[in-house]
Amino acid sequence: MSVTSHDVARAAGVSQPTVSRALRNDPNIAETTRARVAEAARQLGYVPNELGRSLSLQATRRIAVVADLDNPLWPMLIEQLHDGLAQSGYSMTLLAEHGDLQQFEQQLLGGWADGVIMTSARMRATLPFELRRRRVPFVLVNRVIKGLKADAAVADNVAGGRAAAQVLVDAGHTRVGALFGPQDTSTGRDREKGFRAGLEEAGLTLPDSRVMHGEFDFTFGREALPQLLKGRHRATAVFCANDIIAIGALNTARQLGVSVPSDIALMGFDDLDQAAWPVFDLTTISIPFETLVRSAVVRILQRLSGDTSPPRVEVHAVTPVLRGTHLR
Repeated sequence: MSVTSHDVARAAGVSQPTVSRALRNDPNIAETTRARVAEAARQLGYVPNELGRSLSLQATRRIAVVADLDNPLWPMLIEQLHDGLAQSGYSMTLLAEHGDLQQFEQQLLGGWADGVIMTSARMRATLPFELRRRRVPFVLVNRVIKGLKADAAVADNVAGGRAAAQVLVDAGHTRVGALFGPQDTSTGRDREKGFRAGLEEAGLTLPDSRVMHGEFDFTFGREALPQLLKGRHRATAVFCANDIIAIGALNTARQLGVSVPSDIALMGFDDLDQAAWPVFDLTTISIPFETLVRSAVVRILQRLSGDTSPPRVEVHAVTPVLRGTHLR
């Protein structure tokens, strides 16, 4: 039997209307009362059902999209998600992973939206497991989570990492370094796995002295590159786990007077619009984001239409794009 607001009221020693007002953060409810109600709800596993607040409402026609606004991919993904959902009569509400985590989860688990699309899940994320347990339809985009059987639309990151290694090997590089992404993301993990495998197949090693891990951001690339330029056996080529890291590294190289690609070759991953700008001319691995996002939208709509088939992960092929930063 599911927990109700009346159960929370009894546990907190307040009335049921007080529970409803406290969980809506009504400023007229004392902070101590709100805290007591929130703790009782947490211990009982209660999540308010927004749909229950309107008996006439059967569906919100709203999809929540959870995104990390610091990720340079989100503007590209969000626009395509919005258009794909709108064509089927659904509105999209963007939720940033900031602020009150408890209130954030209550919104997603309490019927506030018909389904959820997540573009930023990390390996330690608990929300996707809770969505699955509560049977809230959701799809992961560009990420998967170990141990979770869930619908997902992803790039073939392992194959992409292997292809990146082959591009640098074909360009004649033997002292290769890498600026890998976060180890708690499937994208970071899989791109590293593929790149290491590609080098191994070519008979090359990747010593720890030429490897660094960091966030998928400009700052990491900018600050990390100098570490790979040190020593007699420094790298002559660096694989960056995404284009933004590569652009950060490229910026530092130019500030230091290090020529790209004559002194150091650089390669990215994703093929953002910026990668093709003449000022960067970045060799990279292209992900078919439009196709990937479309498949995610199709999958969430199938779930909302009653599809109960087993979860599936749709893997989209990637392609090397050779520009001007890899060949000496």
